[in-house]
Amino acid sequence: MAIGSQPSPGATIPTGLGQVEYRLQRDSAVREYQRGRLSRLDICDAQPELLRVAQHLGRPTEVDCPICEDTKLVHVSFAFGPRLPPSGRPLASNAELLSMARSKDEVAFYVVEVCTACRWNHLLRMFNSQVARRRPRPGRA
Repeated sequence: MAIGSQPSPGATIPTGLGQVEYRLQRDSAVREYQRGRLSRLDICDAQPELLRVAQHLGRPTEVDCPICEDTKLVHVSFAFGPRLPPSGRPLASNAELLSMARSKDEVAFYVVEVCTACRWNHLLRMFNSQVARRRPRPGRA
């Protein structure tokens, strides 16, 4: 898969305005690895807890890992907010994400892509409760 390829449709609920995308930073890290400026140890550094969450709660994608190219990536969503643990709360489904977004507390959501084989991980996007509550317009991915 090419560096700039998009994740599978519907991988996460929110799309469009109001979210921060980290794709350019991700693509830069992959290019630096491909050029030999970063080692595999530099970029394949997922913590054991992230790997555990990815294995049990990760949503499979059709996107090949940009590093090992042998395994499909999984997306893991985390919520951070005033009544949540300091390390965040992993979310099992989009329904759980929407439920948390409807709470009165302002919650920040982070989506991380993870390769459970080589330990590649990278933050894909961040958005808040307000963005998660918005319904996508018809015809928009």
